[in-house]
Order: sequence, then structure tokens, then C-alpha cells
Amino acid sequence: MKFGIDRLLEEPHLQKPLKGQRVGLLAHPASMTQDFRHTLDALAALEGLALTVAFGPQHGLRGDKQDNMVESEDYVDPKLGIPVFSLYGDVRRPTPEMMSHFDVLLIDLQDLGCRIYTFITTLRYMLEESARHGKSVWVLDRPNPAGRPIEGLMLREGFESFVGAGPLPMRHGLTLGELGHWFIDELRLDLDYEVIPMMGWAPDQPPGYGWPLEARSWINPSPNAPNLSMARAYAGTVMLEGTTLSEGRGTTRPLELFGAPNLDAERLLKDMQTLAPRWLEGCRLRACWFEPTFHKHAGQLCSGLQIHVDGPFYAHEDFKPWRLQTLAFKAIRRLWPEYALWRDFGYEYEFDRLAIDLINGSDLMRLWVDDSGSEVSDLESLLTQDEALWGDQRAPYLLYP
Repeated sequence: MKFGIDRLLEEPHLQKPLKGQRVGLLAHPASMTQDFRHTLDALAALEGLALTVAFGPQHGLRGDKQDNMVESEDYVDPKLGIPVFSLYGDVRRPTPEMMSHFDVLLIDLQDLGCRIYTFITTLRYMLEESARHGKSVWVLDRPNPAGRPIEGLMLREGFESFVGAGPLPMRHGLTLGELGHWFIDELRLDLDYEVIPMMGWAPDQPPGYGWPLEARSWINPSPNAPNLSMARAYAGTVMLEGTTLSEGRGTTRPLELFGAPNLDAERLLKDMQTLAPRWLEGCRLRACWFEPTFHKHAGQLCSGLQIHVDGPFYAHEDFKPWRLQTLAFKAIRRLWPEYALWRDFGYEYEFDRLAIDLINGSDLMRLWVDDSGSEVSDLESLLTQDEALWGDQRAPYLLYP
């Protein structure tokens, strides 16, 4: 099994069009080759390739900025002597001056398969600016560790943001290379675009279902993405960032568990099981206690639930993380109607809209949770329509059988 970067390094015919071009790279800490070299170093070692600039997305090119809205600085790489521009600092969209440093941009980013993960938005901005400035873009493709399943409501018009790059569901089931093709058509871009596809990726095969467990080590694409379990749960647990509940930041299992000091997790779980048992299939939920060392509820003992997706009980097609987390919100509202659930704060440079709505790409989920008269079937009907629509829309962009 080979990722796009490994094929580029091993197959000289793929490198040939890069000769005589100024080459840029957009990468992050998980941009590693099969033999554990960072992509920047591996490309710099290629004879005849002129690497002239690098870019880092949120959390940085090589470093690990811990949280949202913690920016990285521009700098000069001390070993290669090339500029490294931050796309999560003074700007999030590359400037004309930044674009002037390359002819062909290679993008090697490990994604998580979730609309809110900001590498998707950075991809969109790079595609748009490359089309505007007559640059070429190559994506060195990597797996979508969440696999092919689709889940969640589509982003509605007017809810675009840095965590909402376009009309996608929360769990879109595409690789970054496939997403590039979709963006180009969706945005009607005139762009020289190429994907170096993976070889041997089998997203429907166990035990990884998207991540090649027996072929590649997991390397964090961001500080709170420590393993495959997090990647599987993320399309649901990321919504916790817009709530007062802890998402487990400050623990060793971030975005796999949730809770708060004033929660009764066992009572919550029972109500969830009564309300919509089908939304809890494919995983195991365990009531637990945890104490975050930083972030929300730091130093306080929290009652919560951990989502387990790493045992023989895991059913890839049945597991619905978005539904599961939404159901938890609904059960909290039913059990404790006055619970201060939604967190009102500046989120990813947006200060006028609730974070939970930005994360979801609409206010539909929040309104459903807060409506005491709404039924599970009401939301399921919306979800079924949106997921079927996206299934049809993404079909032409699938590069892998």
C-alpha cells in the first residue's frame, strides 16, 4: 500500500513534469513518507527538484499548535533556507506575494474526512488562488481514515466559514485528492490540477476501513488527533467544541469522550438508549469519569461517556457518530431543560454566529435539539435526504474502487 508521496518518490516518470519548475509544498507534521521522513526533507533530497517555498496549515508545518485560533508564524527553514509561510497566522488565504514563489504546488496533508477539519478549507483557498495566479496544483493523496460512509446535514448557504468550506455533509467520505476535483467543479475553477493517487487503498476492508492499519503507522495530523478511534468519532465529537461540555481536551482520549462536572452520565446514556437506540449502533458507550488537565473544566472531575470503536463489536457502516452526539445533546435537553449547553464565544474567527451553528453548517441541529416537540424521525428525515443527495453528487469524483 503506497501513499501519493511514496509513489512520487519511487516513480521517476511522476517526477519528470516537475523538472525545471519551482516547486512549493503545503504540508503538516503527519506529512511523512513510508520510511518516516517528512515530505519536505524527502522532496529536498530529490535530485533536480527545485523546492522553493513551503506552507503550513493550522497547527503548523512541523510544529503542534495545541488549540483553535493559536496562530503560527512565518519563518525561514533553517536547513533548506526557503521561506515557510503560515496559512493560519496573519492570513488564512495565501497572498499574491506568497503565490509568487512557486510554479507547481504539491499538497500532502493527512485529512480526517470531516467537513470541519480546516485543511479542507485551506485546500479550497489554495485551489482558488492557484487558479487566479496561473499555478499548477498536485495533491499527493492519502487515505480518508473515516472511510466512505456519509453522515450529517449538508452545509446551508450563508453558513460558509473557515470550518465550512462548501456544501458538504459533516462526514463526506472523500480523500483530499477527490475533494480537490469536487472543489474545482463546484467553484468552476480553471486550473491545472493533478492527483497522485494511492496504490492499494481499500476503504471498505477491515480492520481499518479507510486507514491501512497493518501497512502504516498513525501520525497525528493535529495535536488532538492521536489515533484512529478519534478519527472515527470526530464527525460527531467535534460538535462538542460548540458546547459547554468537555470534548476530552486535556486528557489522553481527546474527542473520543465527553462530559461535565454537573452531568449524570449513566442517566444520560439510559435516556439516549430509550430515545433512539438505532443511532447508537456499531460502537460501545461506556460511562466514565475524567479530569481534564487543561481546556474546559480543567482540574474538575467530569462525569461522561467514552465512545469505543476499536473492538470486535465495531460495525463500520452502522456507526453514526454525528447522530450519536446529536442524540446526547437531545437527551441532555430532555433531562435538564435549562442546561446551558451551547457555548457562546469566538470560534475560528467568527464572533457573530453561535459556534455550534458554524460547526454544523446551519442552525437546523440546534433548533431540533431545543424544540421540546421535535421527534427523532424529524431529523432522520432531513438526514436521509441530505445524505442521499451527497451520495449522488460525490459519485463522479471517486478515484478508488
